[in-house]
Amino acid sequence: MIERTTSIRRPVPFAWGFGLAALLVLALAGQSQAVSQEAFARGIPTLAPMLEEISGAVVEIATAREVPARRQFSFRGNEMPEGLRRYFENFPEFNFPEGPRSLRRGAGSGVIVDAGEGFVVTNHHVIDRAASITVRLSDGRSAEAELLGSDPHTDLALLRIDLDDLVEIAFADIETVRVGDYVVALGNPFGIGQTATSGIVSALGRAGLTNNNFEDFIQTDAAINLGNSGGALVDLEGNLVGINAAIISGSGGGNNGIGFAVPADMVQSVMEHLERDGEVRRGLLGVSISDVTPELAEALALEIDSGAMVMAVSPGSGAEAAGIEVSDVIIELDGENIGNSRELRNKVGLTLQGEEVEIALLRDGRRIELDAVIGAAAGGAVAGDSRAPRNPGFRGALLRDADSNLFGVPGVEVTDVREGGRAWSAGLRAGDLIVAVNRQAVESLAGFNQAIEETGDLVGITVLREGREMLLLVQ
Repeated sequence: MIERTTSIRRPVPFAWGFGLAALLVLALAGQSQAVSQEAFARGIPTLAPMLEEISGAVVEIATAREVPARRQFSFRGNEMPEGLRRYFENFPEFNFPEGPRSLRRGAGSGVIVDAGEGFVVTNHHVIDRAASITVRLSDGRSAEAELLGSDPHTDLALLRIDLDDLVEIAFADIETVRVGDYVVALGNPFGIGQTATSGIVSALGRAGLTNNNFEDFIQTDAAINLGNSGGALVDLEGNLVGINAAIISGSGGGNNGIGFAVPADMVQSVMEHLERDGEVRRGLLGVSISDVTPELAEALALEIDSGAMVMAVSPGSGAEAAGIEVSDVIIELDGENIGNSRELRNKVGLTLQGEEVEIALLRDGRRIELDAVIGAAAGGAVAGDSRAPRNPGFRGALLRDADSNLFGVPGVEVTDVREGGRAWSAGLRAGDLIVAVNRQAVESLAGFNQAIEETGDLVGITVLREGREMLLLVQ
């Protein structure tokens, strides 16, 4: 959308795409159905036939939202500087008129994904707080759009327009998309009209770019500029790979060739929620999770180096009812591989509440398959993310043998933890009972100290806290 100007933008410029030689290689290899045979016969590879077929599905979105006009304050008949207003608000003899409200207009892009229903997908930030939304087609027609719903956490919104003879773009199979695939970005940069730019898929599964919790971006170097927000990223067959959403621009507006699109499978999942409920009612499994890294796998003697390790299980949750335990490693959800905690969080968060899912996990080297019912996520949180603390060691904590404790099991009792110290950063709290180091039981302080000496840089500490078992990572 044209309004936004931040270092991580939604969206701004990108590097330009592949050259004539690369297209010629693709044409010779017969990898693109969009290359015109007639043009190729003349030695001129082109994407024109593909673009002509789908360009009608990419639309311009014009928005208007009300904003307060700049207030004019009077000071005994003269204009008062705005910054002084707060000092005089309690004096009735001074006049502070509210002033009129004005309209701020913005422009972005959208993609028709269902011609029959008139569904248009765009970014949440394109239509956020808009008083009116107008969709303009490439054939000159326009229509006021109905906002069916939006989701700020994935930056997606679903609109509906009432027009006949619409063109739609089909969704690509995201499982077949690979780094290095050629892609084309379509949108309305700077409000100048529909524009196509080309590039490749630079990376998959990008996350951590914004404060949102649900990210799985496709990175591309196809040029994406202000106003391209909500536009289409398509493959060479014209299938929708993703919805353009953001870029990184170190120059504050320059094209650095680093842009991001929400992948097609996430778009489809969010659409289902927005069409039905007008919002994404996120699911909750009821686990706190962490990535399984090679270092963690070595420390805990795991047989795999990927997946989502369960650090804690919430009481009364679907995970507890299903029999999921601390230290389990979740590797599949409904038959789809889980490579890390982000993938599990995204998939669970977009699963319908009340739906039963099949979970495959590893426990002590054994594969176990369980069924769990997805619950409701309060406040939009799907699962906690227990990351390895940065401060190693147990200095700042007082430990003692637990001859007698509320849990009735042997272990090492934590009697005091200095807030802000290393033990605090490691996640230990007074009252915790340490029962295992790297999944090996410890029954005394001497056994604990010996176990710590035999570990590497990363240590998994199992504790009992308020009747719950938790795994803390110390490195």
